[in-house]
Amino acid sequence: MKKFFLLFATAIFLSLAFSGFAKEIKAGFIYVGPVGDGGWTYAHDLGRKEMEKLPFVGKSTYIESVPEGSDAERVITSLAKKGHNLIFTTSFGFMDPTINVAKRFKNVVFMHCSGYKTAENVGTYFGRMYEPRYLSGIIAGSMTKSNIIGYVAAFPIPEVIRGINAFTLGVRSVNKDAVVKVVWTQTWFDPGTERNAAESLLDVGADVLAMHQDTPATLQAAENRGKYVIGYNSDMRSYAPKGFLTAPVWNWGAIYKYVAQKVNDGTWKSEQIWWGMDKGAVTLAPISDKVPAEVVKKVMTAKEDIINGKFQVFTGPIKDQSGKLVLEEGKTFTDGELLGMNFFVEGVQGNLNN
Repeated sequence: MKKFFLLFATAIFLSLAFSGFAKEIKAGFIYVGPVGDGGWTYAHDLGRKEMEKLPFVGKSTYIESVPEGSDAERVITSLAKKGHNLIFTTSFGFMDPTINVAKRFKNVVFMHCSGYKTAENVGTYFGRMYEPRYLSGIIAGSMTKSNIIGYVAAFPIPEVIRGINAFTLGVRSVNKDAVVKVVWTQTWFDPGTERNAAESLLDVGADVLAMHQDTPATLQAAENRGKYVIGYNSDMRSYAPKGFLTAPVWNWGAIYKYVAQKVNDGTWKSEQIWWGMDKGAVTLAPISDKVPAEVVKKVMTAKEDIINGKFQVFTGPIKDQSGKLVLEEGKTFTDGELLGMNFFVEGVQGNLNN
């Protein structure tokens, strides 16, 4: 009888343990925009849904359109108080609020996107978006006829500057005569402002547009004027079915599943994740059939070289927009230099101060 009871109790314990294991992760997400933006937040939400497919992850919670600043700290605190043991904060401006809340909830794992501050229970994550940005630049440089390419950009921070530079290096690798004109919007999510910026670039002769925003407004402006456009964040071709060429896109699910697995098996430690195309965190959306086969071949060759480590986007010689050599031939920038990038490369027309 005693043996039977022991076996029965063991079976019940294992059953409960497995059940707890299967739903161990209770994740929360803080979004800076709406999930329906078609861009940045939409891509993060796709990643959240991918993570939820893991057997040990329960239904996750997300709070959308959270302003950066004190409001964010309040929302993050609310998730921690409600028992979420893994919290992702998905915008640069959530960095300090994340650190502040993490000090009060030591038993919660926090992961902040695109920041640089860490703690024992806070890690950071991002993707090397400059890799597919470079590839999209090859396409833009090949498709322009006016040799004027417009770039609607959010804020002059290293993340955005790095993307513009990588894109321009791609453009100039196939077209030395092309220039990339940059207009700043000082917004992440403002369709009206972003569309006006796109229109201003089209008005000065740009026949291909690219963008670093969270809305598809730039694509809609290009489509309306019959020009080519390169999206961002997600495959945005539905917003510009005629003019869409491709888009550098995020696959946040790769990172979210990795982190959830680490938390679940007890091996998570604070780290700064910065994955590239080799780990599937970033990639290039399917290329339009409007792009000639020889151009697609160049892009695919460069993509494989980047993934295999044969080529790094920021390899010298590289000059800044004044013509000054900033990276000697054969050398590459360190991750620290990439993360702090504060200059434009040759071929970019724009001002870093506005």
